[in-house]
Amino acid sequence: MKADSRLVLALDETNGEKALKIAESVSDVVDAIKINWPLVLSEGPQMITRLAEFSEVICDFKVADIPNTVKLIVENSVSRGASAIIVHAFTGDDSLCAAVEASGEAEVYAVTEMSHPGGKMFTAKHAEEMARLGVECGVDGFIAPATRPERIAAIRSVIGDLKILSPGVGTQGGSASAAISAGATYAIVGRSIYGSDDPAAAARAFAEDIRTVL
Repeated sequence: MKADSRLVLALDETNGEKALKIAESVSDVVDAIKINWPLVLSEGPQMITRLAEFSEVICDFKVADIPNTVKLIVENSVSRGASAIIVHAFTGDDSLCAAVEASGEAEVYAVTEMSHPGGKMFTAKHAEEMARLGVECGVDGFIAPATRPERIAAIRSVIGDLKILSPGVGTQGGSASAAISAGATYAIVGRSIYGSDDPAAAARAFAEDIRTVL
């Protein structure tokens, strides 16, 4: 995945045509578009392929299952055009390694800690442990919360030069520039861009915020 703007759009819009219009409008600003179950359940998995015409697509399916099921989900996502897929690490080394083995040329990102307040309850207590596991399994990067920049720094200290994607920028209160300063490779922004009256302008504003710390 390229790293020009260091900005990723989390496109949780559920109207397919609107999602495609937004994707096209921000395609020259964002480095990738991250989609989750809301869009796929509303419009079908073909949205992966359609969005890939505009940008690299990260399938944020937070896969958490036995190794064979993980393998099938990752393979199907990649076959439809996904450039990366996000999986949970708490399922253990066999499932996490299965994701990496099934990904081919696509990237795998492992969740260490989610951005909402509840993310502090369980996974945060094991975030560094899961980061070490991800390194051992050969993932390409990790998810760490922009809402808690100090946690980005903690994960960075464990994983070396691997990538970090940081969600929670904008509506959840996180700052794109603060996330990048703490060690994130990319800042993830959702509602503050796709819910804007002018998504392209909103994306450019976040990209400019990131540039102030590069």
